[in-house]
Amino acid sequence: MSSPPRASSGQHAFETLTPDVVMDALASVGLYGDGRQLALSSYENRVYQLQLEDGPAVVAKFYRPGRWSEAQILEEHAFSSELMVAEIPVIGPLTLNGSTLHHFGGFAFSVSPSRGGRGPELDDPDVLEWIGRFLARIHTVGAAKPFKHRPELNLQTFGTESREWLLGHNKVPLDVQSAWAKASQHAIDLIAGYACLTSGSGQNDPDFEPIQRLRLHGDCHPGNILWTPLESPASSGPGPHFVDLDDARSGPAVQDLWMLLSGDRQQRTRQLGALVDGYEQFREFDRRELALIEPLRTLRLIHYSAWLARRWHDPTFPINFPWFGSSDYWQGQVQMLEEQMEAMQEDPLVV
Repeated sequence: MSSPPRASSGQHAFETLTPDVVMDALASVGLYGDGRQLALSSYENRVYQLQLEDGPAVVAKFYRPGRWSEAQILEEHAFSSELMVAEIPVIGPLTLNGSTLHHFGGFAFSVSPSRGGRGPELDDPDVLEWIGRFLARIHTVGAAKPFKHRPELNLQTFGTESREWLLGHNKVPLDVQSAWAKASQHAIDLIAGYACLTSGSGQNDPDFEPIQRLRLHGDCHPGNILWTPLESPASSGPGPHFVDLDDARSGPAVQDLWMLLSGDRQQRTRQLGALVDGYEQFREFDRRELALIEPLRTLRLIHYSAWLARRWHDPTFPINFPWFGSSDYWQGQVQMLEEQMEAMQEDPLVV
């Protein structure tokens, strides 16, 4: 079996990940595909569904080179394993040849079972309550011990570093740069008032009871929840199945709830109420965290722009995000940051 060629100068590493390389990587761990491959939606990594010759379909994830260390990936896998042992419907990697992480041709990859499902109906309070119950169980496991290698979600890692990188690499057009720099700094200054989002703040103050940081899914948006209907014959059972813990990190519990909210304030309040109703059947929810929803949304806004800019050399990004980087895009970001600053100064949602 020959190794795939190294990426040439100016060529992105993933451009060497041809269908033959994917098949050879699978064969290196004793799995043999019948030739059918389906590329699944993923920008950060490359993910494929492959039908095996003598078994069900599997999903192979090839990790973006240089993003996570091996220790960080294995820590994510270990977290997935803990959740599955606790009978939480998380779809984690298979152990093959004694390991969940494998290497082939310069790529690190894992193989997971393939599970079907559709997006959850987030306008259904019963669905939200069901998701809330499982999020509480995920957080109960997540609170049992800390991550040692994976980073925290805080002002520095998501906000300050992202802002400094964008400005330091001249990614904001000159005609918008001053306005965006001012708005993003003002937003960061507001977020700095939330102690639990500033790494270490309040931890040694005897009069301050810090909001708990725990191991999280980290990117719990609707696209990372597969819903299996009650009438489905799937052996994995009905209800939500959580996928893609690639962004797992430490942070406040509300991080795994707020991305499931949408609509106006009244709609978000109803949705949050259903999530918390389910959550509190298994674990107490700290109401102080409701004040973190808009700061976390603001941090994600800044981090998202930096993520797109950092990945722009990957050919799939200009194809899928052609609107990114224009003056209109950054003017829109200034407007959204201004709206977020107003939102952060409003009363938080109440449940």
